Amino acid sequence: MIELDVTIMGQSYRLMCKADEERALREASVMLDKKMTGIRAAGRVKGNDRIAVMAALSVAAEFLSIKAPQGPLSDMSILEVQTKIAAMHKVLDTALTPQEALF
Repeated sequence: MIELDVTIMGQSYRLMCKADEERALREASVMLDKKMTGIRAAGRVKGNDRIAVMAALSVAAEFLSIKAPQGPLSDMSILEVQTKIAAMHKVLDTALTPQEALF
């Protein structure tokens, strides 16, 4: 584990992460800083906690709207894929539960 210092909206944070995760964490903190700074600059939201919630909602919405690259799932959002996977798990669990009694 390594220590990592990042700054988000002028506030410094010391974080811990695995060495191979440092770059991604730095990029994430830069992205979050830009989102939060932009929300604050727009002036519609007051208070750092509200700015953080709005930034989190923005990032979550972006994540959920990402489409899979070309392939059989390319017309589905990540949320739709997750929903389908959960439904498949439920079907499998229902089908396999009686089989477990045999072993």
